[in-house]
Amino acid sequence: MYRTHTNGALRLSDINQEVTLSGWVQKIRDKGFMIWIDLRDRYGITQLVLDVDRSDAALLEKARSLGREFVIQIKGVVIERESKNKNIPTGEIEILVQDLRILNTAKTPPFTIEDNTDGGDELRMQYRYLDIRRNPVRENLIFRHKVSMEVRKYLSDHGFIDVETPYLIKSTPEGARDFVVPSRMNEGQFYALPQSPQTFKQLLMVGGMDKYFQLVKCFRDEDLRADRQPEFTQIDCEMAFVEQEDILDTFEGLTRHLLQEINGVTVDKFPRMTYEEAMKTYGNDKPDIRFGMKFGELNDLTQGKGLGVFDSAELVVGIAAPACSGYSRKQTDRLINFVKRPQVGANGLVWAKYNEDGSFKSSVDKFYTPEDLALWGKRLGAQKGDLMLIMAGDADKTRTQLSVLRMHMAEELNLRNPKEFAPLWVVDFPLLEWDEETNRYHAMHHPFTSPKPEDMPLLETDPGKVRANAYDMVLNGNEIGGGSIRIYDKDTQSKMFDLLGFTKEEAQAQFGFLMNAFEYGAPPHGGLAFGLDRLVAILGGQETIRDFIAFPKNNSGRDLMIDAPSVIDTEQLKELHLKIDL
Repeated sequence: MYRTHTNGALRLSDINQEVTLSGWVQKIRDKGFMIWIDLRDRYGITQLVLDVDRSDAALLEKARSLGREFVIQIKGVVIERESKNKNIPTGEIEILVQDLRILNTAKTPPFTIEDNTDGGDELRMQYRYLDIRRNPVRENLIFRHKVSMEVRKYLSDHGFIDVETPYLIKSTPEGARDFVVPSRMNEGQFYALPQSPQTFKQLLMVGGMDKYFQLVKCFRDEDLRADRQPEFTQIDCEMAFVEQEDILDTFEGLTRHLLQEINGVTVDKFPRMTYEEAMKTYGNDKPDIRFGMKFGELNDLTQGKGLGVFDSAELVVGIAAPACSGYSRKQTDRLINFVKRPQVGANGLVWAKYNEDGSFKSSVDKFYTPEDLALWGKRLGAQKGDLMLIMAGDADKTRTQLSVLRMHMAEELNLRNPKEFAPLWVVDFPLLEWDEETNRYHAMHHPFTSPKPEDMPLLETDPGKVRANAYDMVLNGNEIGGGSIRIYDKDTQSKMFDLLGFTKEEAQAQFGFLMNAFEYGAPPHGGLAFGLDRLVAILGGQETIRDFIAFPKNNSGRDLMIDAPSVIDTEQLKELHLKIDL
């Protein structure tokens, strides 16, 4: 038996008990006449003690030979600790060591195995197995486990069946790039790794499995942004004989359950906002509603006064930053420089202060009277002490730029409290979006999303105005899930493929299996998928998903620990009928 107890288990009630413990050496303190060793496992730390009065010379010598991260087993007696440590649960006891066995030696780690380590991101990813020994990483993985188990429990209790779907599937041209897998047995042909189990879960609905879920790995060969992973996990769900309200109610319930069980937070309201309203009011389709700073459009109050940048703009729009009227010239210049960065791309920024004494001061006083600025303040909902920030230009681009500035101000003003949770449904997305490059429509969600029933006639006359029967759940400014009511008849699905530029032959080759299934009694159905990595991070009070993944990849999609991707043997290439010219 390697251990009778874990290193977080023993208390004063265990005094005089003989125990066996195993773990890693966290720290050694040698005073000559006495040696203390902190022994660590995933459950905690227990202090071990040896001294010249109670330990023989050979045992002391062996203890002195230990290094950090050595794996050891000890036998000893629980005694009361003289100098108690209130910061750890085992801080009132220590183990008087009677026997010590070195199970494995260890090289000195390349960074300290401490909560606040001296290792950088790349180094810790290279030695991720060591990083996992640190409390913050270990606790994040345990936290992820708790969320996953609560998800499974809730869905199972509500009649959902966990069904596995294939990982080797057919490649499709829509959406992000597929990761492809060459087939050795079928020369010149390839599987793809799934971006989502979309068609399979729809086929499960045709098969009569009316409530399906799966915690499933998905893969996208995308250009990676700061917090994207090429492989990620979805809470994938589908339901039959449902309308949109049924799905929203079900997954409001799941989200409430998680917030209550994991965070002890009760959320009553899940407000709803149309896509159009979200874009007009916040400049993006996943607004953070924990704070204000709603957009106010100012065209009628600003144009025709001689300021060219406003007069020529398609849109003049602003926000009121709370309690910022005291900003210095240096601070307002810093905001102007922020929006001019290439990542934001604005030409500039106009500011106007609504001072505490009720007066107004702006960077464009030459063109606007205090009475004009007062009207701006009223439109933006500004209060005394606020700073109005106004941008102008092309409507879509300007809204996006102001949205970035709004989030920047929220960070500056500490308005994004990670312990506060504000969920939101965004609904009524456009079904299609026009791509100028390819000169054709693309599905805003995916090709299987149903139009709103009342917009069906527009498919023939004005497809760009058709709204999707689709919905996204947003939590604290992050899209954590999205889904839709699906098309479930062959004619509508065929019409959708026509609008997306598929020929009849292409549609049949790519999705004939699904349209054929629709001819055998497909029920009305719809679903939703949560991004588990993102959801766990937000529930954990963070927004970096990599911290909650056991073995993440870096921003280049590389696994630094195992050095992947890597070249493969020439013989393997031949077997796969592949030739690579370097």
